[in-house]
Amino acid sequence: MGKWLIGVDEAGRGPFAGPVTLALFAAPRRLGARLFAGIRDSKKLSASAREAWFTKFKAEPRVFFCSTSVGPHSIDRWGIAKAIRRGIRRMLMRALKKHASLRGGSCETILLDGSLSAPSEYPQKTIIKGDEKVPVIAAASIIAKVRRDRYMVRLAKKYPQYGFEIHKGYGTKLHRERIRKHGLCDAHRRSFCAKYAN
Repeated sequence: MGKWLIGVDEAGRGPFAGPVTLALFAAPRRLGARLFAGIRDSKKLSASAREAWFTKFKAEPRVFFCSTSVGPHSIDRWGIAKAIRRGIRRMLMRALKKHASLRGGSCETILLDGSLSAPSEYPQKTIIKGDEKVPVIAAASIIAKVRRDRYMVRLAKKYPQYGFEIHKGYGTKLHRERIRKHGLCDAHRRSFCAKYAN
């Protein structure tokens, strides 16, 4: 059995609204160079480019990816750091359950971006700016960003007054103006925007 490269990243750590989304991307080591040619950190790609990469990954049967999201109420309850840790644990358990070939020593080390960490029982390495340096982390960043953005577009249909489809919950000038006008909704992280609360 060949070795797997596994990367983990998140999207949505800092927004005023919506979840933080974690993604895991796994690819056979032998596939890496061909699959990831030209990949970049999701923040340096346009929305259409991210969607194109997502479509490419969906069509590639030799890779595996999954994601999970932690919502605003949990973020307010636990804080963003603990919410992310809980999300990573849940996602890894799900990945290992669904994809048996990732078990039994076939994964060398889980590579995580920035300040992320996995539970201590997993072999891991955190890489500062990993989404810029390590292709499998960049792939995870794309999965997380695409899935979170799609969710925020859907959420905009429920709360059209906030413009979530435009700013994806981040604290832009438009979003702050809409909060001042309409107050907070259930999609907002109250601990992130307390000074705007009614």
